[in-house]
Amino acid sequence: MTGRYAFFDLDGTLLAEKSMLGFWQHWSALVAREGRTPPALRTTGADRETLNRAYFAHFAGVPLERFRTAARQWYAHYRRRPDAYVARPLDALARHRALGHEVVLVTGSGAALVEPVAEDLGVHRVLATEQLTDAEGTLTGEVRRSMLGAAKQEAVAELTERAGARAEDCFAYGDHASDLPMLSLVGHAVVVGDDPVLAARAAASGWRSLPAHRGPHPGGATVPGKNTFERVCYSRAPETRGDRADAVTGHLPRAGHRTNGPGA
Repeated sequence: MTGRYAFFDLDGTLLAEKSMLGFWQHWSALVAREGRTPPALRTTGADRETLNRAYFAHFAGVPLERFRTAARQWYAHYRRRPDAYVARPLDALARHRALGHEVVLVTGSGAALVEPVAEDLGVHRVLATEQLTDAEGTLTGEVRRSMLGAAKQEAVAELTERAGARAEDCFAYGDHASDLPMLSLVGHAVVVGDDPVLAARAAASGWRSLPAHRGPHPGGATVPGKNTFERVCYSRAPETRGDRADAVTGHLPRAGHRTNGPGA
C-alpha cells in the first residue's frame, strides 16, 4: 500500500439505490412469509440520524447471524440488476486499487449489511454504523454511533491519524450534502451526481465531479463470501449496552426522488 486512502460513500456513490431501504424490502418479504406483518418504516419527517437509529431499532431481538444471512441474500439478488451501480465511481475505485491506494467504504448503513458489498468489490475496510448485540449475539436495536455527517469526518480523521497518513494526500467520494464534512477533510474530493450543495462547493473549491450514471456489476470483483475484510467501525464513546456487533478491528474470515432516508 502507498499510505494513501480513497474513502467512498456507499449509497448514491457506488450503489445506485439506498442499501438500507433495499434490504428493508427484502427483510419485509421474509417477515411476511413467516405470517407476520412487517412494521412501517419511517423515511421522512426527522433528521438523518434519528431515522438511522429508528431503522436499526426495528431489528431488536434478531440474531446477528440471521441479519447477516439476510443481508447476503439481498445483495446476491441486488447485484444482478443492470442498473444497480454508479458506473464512474466504480471505475475510480478500481483505479485506486490498481494504484495501491487503500479503499475504505464510509456509510451510515450497518457493517453487517455492507459486508457482502465490500467483499464483492474487493474492499477490505469499512467505516459504518455499529449495531449492538447482547451476550448471546442478538441485536439490541441500538447503535453505538450513526456513521453520518460529521461522524464520517471524525472516522476518516481517526483512521488516517492512526495509520500515519496525511489527509491532504487522500481522496474522498460522496453524493450528498451530508458527505461535505468528509469531503472537506481530504486533499482530493470528488462529488458524484448533482447535489446542489456539493455542486456549489465543488465549483468554489475546484473539486472534481463525476456523473451518477447507473450501470451493471463491474465484473472481475470478488465473489461474496470468499474474501476477508477489516471492519473498522469508528466510535469514541464508551459502551452503553451489549457488545459491538460489527466493530472488531482485524482481518476476519467470512463465515457461512431523494429523501433523508435512514442511511447514506
